[in-house]
Amino acid sequence: MTNSNVTLVEVGPRDGFQPIVPFIPTQEKIRLLQSLHAAGLRRIEATAFVSDRAVPQMADATEILAAASRLPGLDVQVLVPNVKYYERAVEAGARHVAFVISVSEAHSRNNVRRSPDEAAAEYERLIETIDPGVALRLNVATAFDCPFDGPVAAQTTLALLDRLAPLRPDVEIALCDTTGRVTPDRVASLFDTAMARYGTGPSWVFHGHDTYGLGVANVLAAYAAGVRVFDASFGGLGGCPFAPGATGNVATEDVVWTLERMGIDTGIDLEPLLAAAAEAAVLPGANAGGRVRQALEGARCAGVGLAG
Repeated sequence: MTNSNVTLVEVGPRDGFQPIVPFIPTQEKIRLLQSLHAAGLRRIEATAFVSDRAVPQMADATEILAAASRLPGLDVQVLVPNVKYYERAVEAGARHVAFVISVSEAHSRNNVRRSPDEAAAEYERLIETIDPGVALRLNVATAFDCPFDGPVAAQTTLALLDRLAPLRPDVEIALCDTTGRVTPDRVASLFDTAMARYGTGPSWVFHGHDTYGLGVANVLAAYAAGVRVFDASFGGLGGCPFAPGATGNVATEDVVWTLERMGIDTGIDLEPLLAAAAEAAVLPGANAGGRVRQALEGARCAGVGLAG
């Protein structure tokens, strides 16, 4: 491993919060965003512009976007499922949007109520509509595995990318392990193939869950393949409401602890991040995860030094 820098995209305020049923007060969300920013995170997926009925936790998206946009130097990313909500996000001030398409039919139907082909057509409409000044990310959900249909063949994911990647060659593409069931060998293989297939146009992201304890291992596999941008969620919050059985995203603090110990600079201060993660973990209804926070809390309680 080399000492090249990486970018961590904190997705807890969106991916982590969205499955929580008790509504988190808007001011509490803003305070946690401020804590994450203070820890050094400079790219945060702060919210989603979606149906309030489908995802009630995101009903305050406009207020959250406004508050996050006031944090200095922060790249605020928001999720949108279609052109209608993209337009609402831009009207609210969004300058960085993520659009999601599922590879598998069953997950696509459950997540956005349309087939992958219909979702791809909506992405094509978004490409025609999008303001040149708005940064775009394409989230490819179930790129490795579907909660309903099981493993997704690499050829199936690549066939969808063959349609989508040429539409905007400079787009950022996130390959998402939606269920947390993929293994590091498959992560490395798909990224190796995709990066060779589409050249230097797209930039690549790995988005992983930690359902089977493989979140950090999969991050390292993607890193070895050349990926330098990773999604993670403070406190290991998450669990897609449209992916039964999936637990939270790989914990941001686990990724930071691991990469920093390997000599890979993340630009993030672990101690304030751990404090924010500890608060997130006790939110009513939260599905927290991760190992580093609990390990270091145990070491403190035992009076053991943290440097060993």
